[in-house]
Amino acid sequence: MKFPRASGILLHPTSLPGEFGIGDLGPQAFKFVDFLAEAKQAYWQILPLGPTGWGDSPYASFSAFAGNTLLISPEKLIEAGLLDSDFPQLRTTASSDRVEHAKRAGESEKVDYGAVYESKNLMLRSAFEEWRETDRNGFESFTSEHGGWLEDYALYRAIKASQNQKPWFEWDDALKLRDENALDGARRNLSEEILAEKFYQFLFFKQWSEVKEYANTKGVKIVGDVPIFVALDSADVWRHREQFKLNPDGSPKVVSGVPPDYFSKTGQLWGNPIYDWEAMRAGGFWWWIERVRSTLKAVDILRIDHFRGFAGAWEIPGGNPTAEHGEWVDAPGKELFTTLQNTFGELPFWVEDLGFVTPDVEALRDEFEFPGMRILQFAFGGDARNEALPHNYTRNCIVYTGTHDNDTVLGWWDSQAADSDARKFCEKYLGRCDGEMNWEMIRAAWASVADTAVAPLQDILGRGNEARMNFPSSTSGNWQWRFRERDLTEEVAAKLKELTEIYARDKRV
Repeated sequence: MKFPRASGILLHPTSLPGEFGIGDLGPQAFKFVDFLAEAKQAYWQILPLGPTGWGDSPYASFSAFAGNTLLISPEKLIEAGLLDSDFPQLRTTASSDRVEHAKRAGESEKVDYGAVYESKNLMLRSAFEEWRETDRNGFESFTSEHGGWLEDYALYRAIKASQNQKPWFEWDDALKLRDENALDGARRNLSEEILAEKFYQFLFFKQWSEVKEYANTKGVKIVGDVPIFVALDSADVWRHREQFKLNPDGSPKVVSGVPPDYFSKTGQLWGNPIYDWEAMRAGGFWWWIERVRSTLKAVDILRIDHFRGFAGAWEIPGGNPTAEHGEWVDAPGKELFTTLQNTFGELPFWVEDLGFVTPDVEALRDEFEFPGMRILQFAFGGDARNEALPHNYTRNCIVYTGTHDNDTVLGWWDSQAADSDARKFCEKYLGRCDGEMNWEMIRAAWASVADTAVAPLQDILGRGNEARMNFPSSTSGNWQWRFRERDLTEEVAAKLKELTEIYARDKRV
């Protein structure tokens, strides 16, 4: 699929401002869309929207289909009559007096996920109890439309709660291995919790669809994110063990990751189970068809994470402590994307073709004309042939100043020694580093021949290392950054709009 010359901003909804401890799908989401429209941005790129667990990573979700209920807006619940405005937990999501003071002063704070889980769960339960006494308008049609994944997801979450949140592979064998009698008993005993989980998903998708519809009316498309792998502790793996390389007891034979690279000397041990591609092929890739169908209802464009995994995956024996010892195993990407193309027609995909990219990965990308990614922070090693340098781009690509896995531009710049080769080469290449480096990099991206240019909001706002979203291979302190409402000034919008117009990226898509 061809994409017009345009630009956008990368920001996960959890990073939106607001007084409830975490960004959500309430008024601030609509205000951010207004900012994008004012600055003539065509895309709002987000991270995966799935429900998160330990580590809070949107790339380790309990479901490839469900939504993250932490994003449900209390203000929307109040508007719908499902929550009282004086509900005691509404504004008690901070973990200390210092944070409360900062919030009252309007300062940005990192998300305290533990506190947010507690307060949001109380709010959602209260909304559920209120909803049970009212008209269930729209709920039945929602459960019917999403029944293919919703029934098993709600059962999985209800059982998980009854098991003190233990992962499914630590449940008793009857539940772990889905004995039908045990499942029937769970459905009877946990019927209330199952209904509640369905209701929470109903709320999420209702609120999200309102945000997406508003964005589309403003000429802004939502770019979603599809992680190639799913979490071992997920409804997907529990329900469809035959689609993954697992041992009879549910433990993984092999797990995902990447070998040593730029980010880590020992590689990245992600730990996700690997697909049994032979089983998927035999089933006509139905699971992938349903996953893409579901996601395309929620977003306009899909960013396919770790695209090289569709040509071959780095398989690490289960139980290995690092990702150093594994092997590349081929994957049937061509067959899969042909099947998806035959099902959906043109595929609105962007692909993350970073890391250990071999000719077969490039061939797969180019055969389907998927635009790949170029990261400016990777450009300045001194080699003029580096494909991350703008003069080496093709039109059919997406240039980023950085991603959620990178430092911010200013954080990256400050980490370079004043006399480092990278800094010297960057200064020579850009030719004008006497201003704000974040805007110099944004200008370089926007001026490039790439059809699409994207910058994280942190770079638009000129934030440093303190605003970094994720440190790959680390397990804590990530996904927490939030901006302040007052940060989105008219001056910032005007500056971004000016660059967007100068470099002809101001067309609606």
